Amino acid sequence: MALHPKVAEFLAGLPPHEPGPVDPAVLRAEEESHVPPLQDRLPLHSVEDLDADGVPVRVYRATDDSPTGVIAYFHGGAFFLGSLETHDHVARELAKASGLTVVAVGYRRAPEAAFPAGLDDCLAVVRWIASRPGELGWDGETLAVAGDSSGGTFAAAVAALAKDAGLDAITHQVLMYPSLDLDFDEDRWPSLRENAVGYGLETAGLKPFNAFYIDSGADPADPRVSPIKREDLTGLPQALILTAEHDPLRDEGEAYGDRLRTAGVEARVSRYEGAGHGFIQHFGWLPEFHRAYDEIASFLQNGVAR
Repeated sequence: MALHPKVAEFLAGLPPHEPGPVDPAVLRAEEESHVPPLQDRLPLHSVEDLDADGVPVRVYRATDDSPTGVIAYFHGGAFFLGSLETHDHVARELAKASGLTVVAVGYRRAPEAAFPAGLDDCLAVVRWIASRPGELGWDGETLAVAGDSSGGTFAAAVAALAKDAGLDAITHQVLMYPSLDLDFDEDRWPSLRENAVGYGLETAGLKPFNAFYIDSGADPADPRVSPIKREDLTGLPQALILTAEHDPLRDEGEAYGDRLRTAGVEARVSRYEGAGHGFIQHFGWLPEFHRAYDEIASFLQNGVAR
């Protein structure tokens, strides 16, 4: 299926990419400049900024119902972009669709914070949630980790690290077009060549955009960095993996789903036709893509469809 016409129209209107080194400060400022004012955001029952043992979090509740399940949400941004503000709309939509409490994590980013600082922050917040059921109104039952793109990397890695540490509170993992293999050999997955150019995220940009994270000490051979390289996937939480047809990262996400199922983990892979990388963050307002929130909500309520 061709790229969605609205996405294609947007991409056609972007200015040509300027050659030269990637400047985190410039790109962060550009991204933050598009954050809508508070009055234009999806209204919820409550949105509260808290400190989770030193990690800034933003807690979203669509209703005053308590207790509820909790989603620990890790934003994307190639480990150096993204923030609580740039992904505020995603967290709000997750809370509204699911009816669960969403805890968005303002983890430390590269290059200022070396690996594994950001990952440690995400795991610390999951521990914080699990140890404070009364404070958050957690029902003690559903605790999902969710993330988009590099946030999906963190979600998968946190699920595995929690299992290794004997923290069995995580019940679900939601990986939205996740980056699961940071070895950037262009021949390792067919989608890296099939979707190399013209769909927003380009294969040639993966290495320079992830360089801040890799150069900070993140070894692509380490399963904490590339979760698909973990040998034993048994016992991990059930998973929903959303992929995009025109995404260079499509195949690694779908292969991870296959590996989870082979290991006996319930997992569903859902490919969104006509979509490119980042479709939930950037084009979630389109009905064809907005249904991802309903799919996530259904998964959290009912598990993997038989």
